[in-house]
Parts: sequence; structure tokens; C-alpha cells
Amino acid sequence: MVDADTSSAAVPVFFLSDSTGISAETMGNALLIQFPGRRFERTLVPFISSVAEAREVVARLDAVLDTGGPTPLVFTTAADDDVRRELRRTRCPMIDFFDLHMEHVEAVLGARGAHAAARLHGVGDVKRYNSRMQAIEYAIEHDDGQSLRALEKADVVLLAPSRCGKTPTSMYLALQHGMFVANYPLVDEDFTSTHELPRPVAELGHLCFGLVTSPSRLSAVRNERRPGSRYASIEQCTFELRRARALYEANDLPVIDSSTKSVEEMSTIILQTLRKNRPIA
Repeated sequence: MVDADTSSAAVPVFFLSDSTGISAETMGNALLIQFPGRRFERTLVPFISSVAEAREVVARLDAVLDTGGPTPLVFTTAADDDVRRELRRTRCPMIDFFDLHMEHVEAVLGARGAHAAARLHGVGDVKRYNSRMQAIEYAIEHDDGQSLRALEKADVVLLAPSRCGKTPTSMYLALQHGMFVANYPLVDEDFTSTHELPRPVAELGHLCFGLVTSPSRLSAVRNERRPGSRYASIEQCTFELRRARALYEANDLPVIDSSTKSVEEMSTIILQTLRKNRPIA
């Protein structure tokens, strides 16, 4: 067993792709999260579309390796054979997710895959792509309670005090799963003695999830926006989180703690909870 070294320098991590890099990041971070004692400095290098560009990336990786710092770790999902071969020339350790799995899939299917970058994220599926774009537009319009229009179209409604992780979770669910997500901020006026849901979402309790975090983390995040304010004080953060939990409990809402989970984990919990009640397309 390797002891975690929290005092060590951050390990440079590169996610490489000839497309968006979402897959490389998702799979790579799924592995990195298993090392909570290590610090990582992440860099995404997407759209490596030619051998020449791949060669430049290799030079960049090797230059980082030659600095004498922690050895860089590289994750790639490049689908183009020529680009992938060039990327392999780096002297840095590389985890090639595409190469690791593609050969096995081809053997099972008895056919060679297209090895085309655009196909890696399903860009060819126009219907799915358009659905995700519509979901993103919906999430932007309904971010932080900015619009109450068409709330009935929501697949999910996230409730939480300000800065508890509503927006990134909404965007992830929209981008990755094409879900229509509205998020609504809880303010002092919402913390009544009756513990009723805010009027705009009162009829949508079956779609609501409550987010919380720790008072210290919430205070730290809010201090970045409004240093030294009442809004960012540990007392105010503690009050809002305590009242939010009481509101969630009174309305039997699922609760997710964003201080202990990544956006990916939170989204998975939301999807699994919804699937217990109805299928997700």
C-alpha cells in the first residue's frame, strides 16, 4: 500500500483528445479520485486534429517531464490512428483508454470500428446532440431562479442556498444527459416556520433535490465573491444550511452534500434516484 503524501508537489495531469476531451477527463478523473492524498494540476488539450499538432503536444509533454518535477500523467482518448501513434512518442506515462478497450470491442463485434474522432462523442447523432443543446439552453435560462417560465418542463429542480453547487450540477446533467434542469436559490424569505417549499416550485416537490455543503466550505466560497460580508460569514452560512436541511426534511426531499461529492457523483445520485420512480430516456 502506498502512503498518501499530501505535502508533495502537484502531479501534472494531461487529458488529450482529437475531440472535446470529455471522455478522457471523465475516465481519468474517475481514477484520480482514488488518490485523495495527492494534488493534481489538470490540463485539457482537446481537438488534436493532425499529426503535426500531436507532435507539438508531445514536445510540450516532454518539456514538462524534463523540468525535474513530478512525472506527468497522461490520459488520452484519441481515436485517429495517426494522431494516437504520434502521441505515443512521448516519454511520459500514458493511459490510452481508446486503445485499451477498442480492440476488445472490435473482437466481440467481429468488425473494425471507424476510429473517427467525431464519432467518439456521438456528434453524428443529430437528435441527441440537439436535445443536449436544448437542455443547456434551458439550464442557462433557469439558472439561480432567473426565469420561472416553463418550469413544468423540468426533469429536475435543484434547491440550495447560494454557492452550494447548483449551477455546475445543472450544466453537467444538461450537457452529459440532456436533462432539463432548473435550479432555485433559497434565501432568508424561504426559511419560514411552516417549512413550505418556495411558491414557484411548490408543485414540483417530486422533482426537487436539496443540496447542502459544510458551513466552512460555503463561507470560503462566498468570501471569494464578497469578502468579509454578512453573506459570507460562518454564522450566516450555518443558519442557511441548518434551515435548508429542515426544509428538505419537512418535504421529504433527497439531500446531497456537495462538500463530499464531485459533480459527476452528484449527477449519478440524481439519475439513480429518478430512475427508481420513472425511466430516464
